[in-house]
Amino acid sequence: MKIFDDEKFVKDLNEKLKKGAVISFVTDTVWGVGCLPDSEKGVENIYELKNRDRSKPLILMSNEVNNLLPYVKNVGEKAQKLMDKHFPGALTLIFEKSELTPDYVTSFKDTVGIRVPDNLVFKRLCEVIDGHVLATTSANLSSQPAAATYEQAVEYIGKNVEYVFEDYGHICEGHASTVALALNDDIKVLRQGEIHIL
Repeated sequence: MKIFDDEKFVKDLNEKLKKGAVISFVTDTVWGVGCLPDSEKGVENIYELKNRDRSKPLILMSNEVNNLLPYVKNVGEKAQKLMDKHFPGALTLIFEKSELTPDYVTSFKDTVGIRVPDNLVFKRLCEVIDGHVLATTSANLSSQPAAATYEQAVEYIGKNVEYVFEDYGHICEGHASTVALALNDDIKVLRQGEIHIL
């Protein structure tokens, strides 16, 4: 993973991300694509390259939950316990979004999902990206299953993204994350995935 120690590469990467670049990367669940959350052009590029329904929001991911908390509000005690137990891991929690979260990331919804993947390559990637947060979704076209390997990510979306980072042996599990709504400290599972929380 020496690429993340290459100062010139990291500088160029951040400059491209600020101009709307989209990148692809491994997580603990499936492969993803992402851009900077404050890059409206980047978000638009994700929807275009995936042919994704504009009514389906992106989620925010980072290497540390503290990088994500400014994007949400009203984190209740139950949700905090879930984050303490399952972050990093295959759990996406949906909160009321804060003013920092752009409408174009959430399809103009009042909520936003956050997750901290348990994958060393993704962690290192976020460490070198300005702001340490990515607006993300799965690496595939909307009609395809999510990419489960580096080769599939390159095949599915490689020509439409700025960079596909190798997994360096830190492969994904191929299982979907559990998605839960965490509003008013009520936890409601919307998609049962790898983690059982209720």
